[in-house]
Amino acid sequence: MKLVFAGTPEVAVPALDALIASERHEVAAVVTRPDAPAGRGRRLVASPVAERAQEAGIEVLRPAKPRDPEFLERLREIAPDCCPVVAYGALLPRVALDVPARGWVNLHFSLLPAWRGAAPVQHALMAGDEITGASTFLIEEGLDSGPVYGTVTETIRPTDTSGDLLTRLALAGAGLLAATMDGIEDGSLKAVPQPAEGVTLAPKIAVEDARVDWAAPALRVDRVVRGCTPAPGAWTTFRGERLKLVQAHPVPDRTDLAPGRLAAGKNDVCVGTGSYAVELLWVQAQGKKPMRAADWARGARITEGESLGG
Repeated sequence: MKLVFAGTPEVAVPALDALIASERHEVAAVVTRPDAPAGRGRRLVASPVAERAQEAGIEVLRPAKPRDPEFLERLREIAPDCCPVVAYGALLPRVALDVPARGWVNLHFSLLPAWRGAAPVQHALMAGDEITGASTFLIEEGLDSGPVYGTVTETIRPTDTSGDLLTRLALAGAGLLAATMDGIEDGSLKAVPQPAEGVTLAPKIAVEDARVDWAAPALRVDRVVRGCTPAPGAWTTFRGERLKLVQAHPVPDRTDLAPGRLAAGKNDVCVGTGSYAVELLWVQAQGKKPMRAADWARGARITEGESLGG
């Protein structure tokens, strides 16, 4: 098939690579979000998908909105058979969905109908799921509601962050998307409607959602830290300033600390929760680089009775 691939962040690159490497399909063009300012100089930078496409000599389309007339005209000129999508980052209007004969097929990082939305991996971790995966489905105008072509499963490990899990899902999902394109092309794969039961939503994690509630149980605190790493980053406050929690783990045998209460030893820093303590391993103070929590505590000269989170 002739394909137009839509995607933007680094997590979409493995799928693009898999399709470029396919001997059965041609990636005729890539659709991605416009260049965005990045770094201290706020210089415009191309998306990871755009950079990879340019390296491969593939045409890059950067519409401000996918309903822009110039983009739609070029898409019709290319006349793709199918448009695979991975984390493109914009809603596709019906006028764009109707262009490819075999539709737009999305690689979504959950086992649909669970965790429809922008942040499925973060929500799966924060909810304490033990198994997740990736799904390919035909895009409709509803939110991740289209019929499913295929899935792969992935075990969530006890220390996984959303970054760790997403990296594995991106690689496994790349193979799934390539196999889905093969199955659509040769007619061996048919999309199956999603069940009406088991629908959960995964909206984008707001900064306030990533604030740690020290009155919650330690397992909840652990899930929030892992689910929000690397983005948007779990955080709390200390002496009125924001403190980012980069890495922590529960300490079930320590139950002597009230919620939020700090206990800084020579080589460790523990914080009380609604159940037992968690040990802070890496933190990032406002305006500073990430550092070991014990080093941060020594520099801050924590006194007995101080707490996190106000």
